[in-house]
Amino acid sequence: MSQPTERLKLFILAGEPSGDRIAADLIRRLKLRVPLAFIGVGGRELADEGLKSLFPMSDLAVMGISDVLLRLPLLLWRVEQTARAIRKAGPDIVVLVDAQDFSKLVAKRLKRFGYAGKLILYVAPSVWARAPERAAKLKPLFEEVLAVLPFEPEVMAKLGGPPTFYVGHPALNERLSRPAVHRGPLVLLPGSRDGELRRHLPLFRQLAERVSGNPAVDGFVIPTLPALKERIEYAVANWPVPVQVVADRTARAALYRDAVMAVVVSGTATLELSLAQVPMVVSYVLDRPQARVFEKLGRPAVSLPNIVLGRAVVPELVQATPDLEALVREVQALLDSKKARQDQIEAFGELAYLMETGAEGHLRQDPADRILAHWNQRAPGAS
Repeated sequence: MSQPTERLKLFILAGEPSGDRIAADLIRRLKLRVPLAFIGVGGRELADEGLKSLFPMSDLAVMGISDVLLRLPLLLWRVEQTARAIRKAGPDIVVLVDAQDFSKLVAKRLKRFGYAGKLILYVAPSVWARAPERAAKLKPLFEEVLAVLPFEPEVMAKLGGPPTFYVGHPALNERLSRPAVHRGPLVLLPGSRDGELRRHLPLFRQLAERVSGNPAVDGFVIPTLPALKERIEYAVANWPVPVQVVADRTARAALYRDAVMAVVVSGTATLELSLAQVPMVVSYVLDRPQARVFEKLGRPAVSLPNIVLGRAVVPELVQATPDLEALVREVQALLDSKKARQDQIEAFGELAYLMETGAEGHLRQDPADRILAHWNQRAPGAS
């Protein structure tokens, strides 16, 4: 591909830490290829790449109907603010990373304005899990979807969605090959959204107290974001067992290499742990609206290792009411069984290969290539 000399003008938006990481990875890739000017919304990782966020990314980090309703006026104003900023800047390409409902509202608002620039959705919505009719509804809004799970392009095609390409995930850059660990820290990942922390920190406190005497456990560690470090440290200060709080991402590789296992809230962290070969138990405490939807959908798998591989590789406890005893049983069982931990690690190797290569007919592509393919068409941004 010839190297363009013009400057690519990009608007990029990330609504939560996992999206911030994906967006920053894309920016780094593009910087290596073309002169780049970008504005948008993001967090710490995009800030490290030079972004001055239009507003705090934390305004968008909500999960569940209850959290959305509490913040609805602010969210609707942020939609309007974002759409206005895009129209004023007239970027060549707009990349909206995850934040599915917010991204869709922004895209609809822009289309209503008659915006003619390129709109790309990065991270496909989980149409394979619920509301498959959503795929076709995205087609008038987005020129393309960049998927982070290898099976999603085929699903989107079958459901009549926009053109979708598999581009992998930044966590692939942090794959580990580690020796078997028979004693080490137990990693606790209670989530990053406010509602997740409220629902999971009390449960994880009780769990830590119950399993602290297991001979395989050598302490507890909570990796978190720098913005949450003080809050987490305050929350665990009076726990009955000592807990180390780690907010430095570069320290995570060493932590994961030494960890005996993890207890993790479902989400991107389950993918990161599997690529680091850390055995895990997945826990998620739902709010009431989430619980009703989960039951209506038939209690589908929620962790990415189970979803991508299509089978139950890691235990999942998804509950409307926290069940401490059930969680303790699953964690103790994994701590007490070297074979169970090794079985997970072997499955994680299969997952890593699939994530590295992509599925048949939908091999992994570089996300920067996909963005530049649209830019090279030279479609003008809207005024």
